[in-house]
Amino acid sequence: MIFAHFLKNIPENIFLILGDSPMAIKTIMVIGAGLMGAGISQVAAQAGFNVIINDLKDELVDKGLNAIAKNLEGQVKKEKLTAADKDAFLARITKSVALDDAKRADFVIEAAFENFTVKKSIFEKLDDICPANVIFASNTSSIPISSLAAIVKRPDKFIGMHFFSPVPIMKLVEVIPGLKTSAETIKATEELAASLKKETVRVKDVPGFLVNRINAAFRAEVFNCLLEGVATLEDIDKAVKLGLNHPMGPFELNDAVGIDIGLNVFRTLYEGYKDPKFRPPLLMEKMVQAGDLGKKTGKGWYDYISGEKKPRKDLNL
Repeated sequence: MIFAHFLKNIPENIFLILGDSPMAIKTIMVIGAGLMGAGISQVAAQAGFNVIINDLKDELVDKGLNAIAKNLEGQVKKEKLTAADKDAFLARITKSVALDDAKRADFVIEAAFENFTVKKSIFEKLDDICPANVIFASNTSSIPISSLAAIVKRPDKFIGMHFFSPVPIMKLVEVIPGLKTSAETIKATEELAASLKKETVRVKDVPGFLVNRINAAFRAEVFNCLLEGVATLEDIDKAVKLGLNHPMGPFELNDAVGIDIGLNVFRTLYEGYKDPKFRPPLLMEKMVQAGDLGKKTGKGWYDYISGEKKPRKDLNL
């Protein structure tokens, strides 16, 4: 209960003075209430920040908030938090379905769908809404930061801030400066990540950045092994967990993050490097076309419709 005791001694309205800037960071707006956005919102609230969690519809925001509440309740059951801590964290999070609410934010983290057009539309609007000193961070997993920064009139205050799933557990954040990102923005973002109890690595703005570039090459070989019949899908997951000490198998992880998101990463890497090893797997293309995107749709590499993970018999491997 040491963590809970520590939290009780944090002032309710803590804020962070980032870098050499006099701007106080008290409120963070997270755009996107999905798996990543909900996770980012949770760790920000637990770190003492006020959070605005935004998505297109109330039901999407509610789904994100329910996921946060469920995660916090799990910590209560494990006696890592008290019920009062959980309630205090949830009280710091405000629902939003209007980007205009970004007027109240001191720092914006975008965690919307991994699609350039979607993100472009969001940042074009935010640029007119937010004060000029507000930093924009994108949680994109593969889209070049400089191309996103070119959308706004503050490219010096635009940066990549790539969290990993599940955000409350994974310690790493990739900090990716764009071509025009200022040193002050880099320092501010790294300090914010540290306040969220995350470790950072600074990465060049290249397709896939660092971890996803490495991971995509690994997953491409995983798919080769599956299609060549080297082992079953379930045994590949088992081997990677027990032999490489990964917490999840590659197919389990792909289902959790979303097969559509994984496919977009392959597409970005292939377009950026023209390396055949990053060619999007045809089977993933077919699964996305069929609407089998993983846990969020009930079917991916595994079948979750019954509420339990079961091997699929209809993939025709």
